[in-house]
Amino acid sequence: MKSDFLLAFNQICSERGLSGDVVIEALQMAMVSAYHRDVGDNVNQNVTAKINLETGKAQIFIEKRVVEAVTDPDLEITLADARIIQPDVELDGVVMIDDTPKNFGRIAAQSAKQIILQRIREAERDARYAHYVQQEGEIVHGVVQNIKSQAVTVNLEGTEAFLPRSQQVPGEHYSLHQRLRAYVLEVRKTGRGPQITISRSHKNMLRRLLELEVPEIFSGAVEIKSIAREAGSRSKVAVAARQPGVDPVGACVGMRGVRIQSIVNELGGEKIDIIEWSVDAPAFIAKSLSPAKVLSVQLEEDPIGGRTANVVVPDDQLSLAIGRSGQNARLSAKLTGWRIDIQGVTEAATLALRQVNEDSNVLPALGPAAELLPSVASILRQHEQERMPYSSEELRSMRYVIEGVQKYYTSIRNAERARLMAEEESRRAAIEAADAERRAAIEAARSRIPPLAYEIPLAEFGLSTRVLGHLERAKLATVGSVMELLAEGDEGLLKLDGVGPKSLAEVKQCIEALALPEVEEVVPAEEEEEIAAEVVVEAEAVPSTEPAPEAVEAVEEAVAVEPAPEPVEALIEEEEAEPTLTVEVPEHLLEEAEEDWEVKPEEERKRSRNLRRQLVYDEESGEIIARRRRKREEGDWEEYLG
Repeated sequence: MKSDFLLAFNQICSERGLSGDVVIEALQMAMVSAYHRDVGDNVNQNVTAKINLETGKAQIFIEKRVVEAVTDPDLEITLADARIIQPDVELDGVVMIDDTPKNFGRIAAQSAKQIILQRIREAERDARYAHYVQQEGEIVHGVVQNIKSQAVTVNLEGTEAFLPRSQQVPGEHYSLHQRLRAYVLEVRKTGRGPQITISRSHKNMLRRLLELEVPEIFSGAVEIKSIAREAGSRSKVAVAARQPGVDPVGACVGMRGVRIQSIVNELGGEKIDIIEWSVDAPAFIAKSLSPAKVLSVQLEEDPIGGRTANVVVPDDQLSLAIGRSGQNARLSAKLTGWRIDIQGVTEAATLALRQVNEDSNVLPALGPAAELLPSVASILRQHEQERMPYSSEELRSMRYVIEGVQKYYTSIRNAERARLMAEEESRRAAIEAADAERRAAIEAARSRIPPLAYEIPLAEFGLSTRVLGHLERAKLATVGSVMELLAEGDEGLLKLDGVGPKSLAEVKQCIEALALPEVEEVVPAEEEEEIAAEVVVEAEAVPSTEPAPEAVEAVEEAVAVEPAPEPVEALIEEEEAEPTLTVEVPEHLLEEAEEDWEVKPEEERKRSRNLRRQLVYDEESGEIIARRRRKREEGDWEEYLG
């Protein structure tokens, strides 16, 4: 037979909806708290409470460490005393000693009552929060408990939920004890329990109601693509079949509209349009404007202005397509994600004819539709006189012309947008290139800052107190940090607070007065190898060409006008001294003699630094040869012909 304690324990667990472990933990914490308060033990003691569910008896155990010599009786115990309680204990072990006071059950029950109730309430709040946080985004049932101007309080099986005014259906009235279904919008954890916000105007409530009423949607055979809802008035739902042979619209409507009618009744008579979703955007937009009949849909995508659908409908369908206060067009735009512009066929055709007359480039772009222009003009004149509805053939002709003109202007706007985008991309690329070049120049300027500049503090820089204070407030500590900002240009320092042209001039003057050593520019290894190779070269082949008579005359004139170079002692003995004519050939003659010889500016500077060469004309051979000077080991120079 179960004890009274166990029966009461099970009753609390069932009534509060709590697990037995949570209630046991609350009771044990209450017992420990009562022991600390009534007995007044050492706060450093590790106290544990145990409760026997069969008898309801509570016991208090104190943890003590086994030591050789006891210094604190509340926390330590000798090995001999510990083995009386636990024979197998060793030194540095831990034993649990029963220290339950007399009549502790009655004392604990009186002193721990509030603690137990508080702990149970906390556990109950946590359990409710854990339950309803899983219900977020689902439909719940409740009873109206309180009605106020700002919110309606709904009782959800013992937990209060709030239906704010912004989440109520316009025109819907509530009464006390009324049962209703709502969508759990948000669940927040507070000190007084979970705060649940519910909604009846959210579009996902319509989604959940469709899942409950339509088995095909719940099973996944039919998918809800999008929902546009104006609560209390009208909603549009786009559905698509995920299995072949399934009619998505018929599955949602049901036999004789039974399924959709139950949802309409739940939402207080709200009209619901079920539309079949299509991957073809013009067809989907035309269906979304139902019950209006659409004549033409032209799409235009603008990265900045968004996506626009130009819709043309018959004149008698214009008000139906727009809807009351634009509701039908507004819901269609929300459902499809396109901005929708609706025109009557008469207005659209008149505008198309005016554009053809004003712009001569439109007519060639129409193609076969250009042949219909006279008939469309005649149709418009006849309609203006007789005010008769258009026939299907007339509507077809007008549609061809309207679509042709709209496509032409759409292509023009697309080309203009593409041009503007290309210009914007080139502008951004130019800005990025300029920024990269500027950063490279700044880095190059910073690399030339002497390392010694980073060792000189600003206090020893010789600046005035005012300028020094501005630089220190900018967290500049050394001369090198100031020179880094100057590497960006004058604006590097001028952007600092308090630094103006006078302060900038003072800083520059102090830097010049320091006379810091310049950092030598490092010559790349490839350039050094090229210079060394040119110094080692002893001879360079010069292309032999037969000089023209005009060139010979020019050379002789140059010899007569220009003085001959100073003679150099010849160190190489030749068997026969051949008469040669030594001249310094002008640059324009050198270019005529060596047509294929091109000297880069860098190479020309290197040769001028490392080599001395003269071009001479040999009358006997009829060739222009190069005379070089090279240094021998003894330190003298010798001439040789290359």
